[in-house]
Amino acid sequence: MRKGDLLRRKVEDIDLDRARDVAALVAEMDRGGGFTAKKIAEGVGILRTIFRRAACTTFLSFPAALMATGVRGVLRGLVERRLVDVIVTTCGTADHDLARVWRPYYHGDFELDDVELHRLGVNRLGNVLVPNESYGLVLEEKVQPMLRALWESGRRSLSTKELLWELGRRTGSRASLLWWAWKNRIPVYVPAIFDGAVGYQLWSFWQDHKAFGIDQFRDEAELADIVFRAKEAGALMIGGGVSKHHTIWWNQFRGGLDYAVYITTAPEWDGSLSGARVREGISWGKVKPTAKQVTIEGDASALLPMMVAAALPRKRR
Repeated sequence: MRKGDLLRRKVEDIDLDRARDVAALVAEMDRGGGFTAKKIAEGVGILRTIFRRAACTTFLSFPAALMATGVRGVLRGLVERRLVDVIVTTCGTADHDLARVWRPYYHGDFELDDVELHRLGVNRLGNVLVPNESYGLVLEEKVQPMLRALWESGRRSLSTKELLWELGRRTGSRASLLWWAWKNRIPVYVPAIFDGAVGYQLWSFWQDHKAFGIDQFRDEAELADIVFRAKEAGALMIGGGVSKHHTIWWNQFRGGLDYAVYITTAPEWDGSLSGARVREGISWGKVKPTAKQVTIEGDASALLPMMVAAALPRKRR
């Protein structure tokens, strides 16, 4: 490495007069070059690439908590615009997406008294408030009839993708991410389908319908087909856990991801998958050594709306 190769781009000041929209602001952050701002600009550049490359199979992975916030609209927008091809997430995504079709969630505060909230029948998710009637109660009221309708139509075995498409379709709601996934035929896979309120509804239904089953092997077979057919593979991964791991796990069988953007708040030093930077995945063969990749440390509820808005394909005049 030569000194001249390192000193190629000067750090420039951000010009507020040029930062007239979010895309222009991110361009200024790229020129400004400092710290996390630079990583955000790099991430936006990678997203623009994967959103525009028809040959790139794009994975979106995220845990459920964001679906309880307004960021649900950003995630839904990616599905509505067909900017992603595959979703890997957790059961709570179905919980919050479906529950918010029928009942509202509310603004709260991190410092509220949790003992008092429990007495009032209000659950706290960070600074979002979820009354019992907006969550478990309404899901039982709405999901059980959907499961009975599936049973009466002769459906005895569904993959998680098939189940979630059916639940989304039956809401009839364009506010639902799952409805758009069904509408646009974008698969949604939930490896831990029983880890949530919808999972509990499945278990409850099974008590009286023992021939009813969730066939996750079909999900895995489809994921295998997707990764083996992919000419290129990219991933926008938000948070860690099973969603992130299932995404990179399957992509190792095609030699790793070609593009990866990862947003996390977890520290690297505890050895967790959530804290593991994308570069660690290179050692496992889950990300290609030549991949365009970046890990951005920060809260996705703040970063993701800005990054997606900046990366969206511009409409021609």
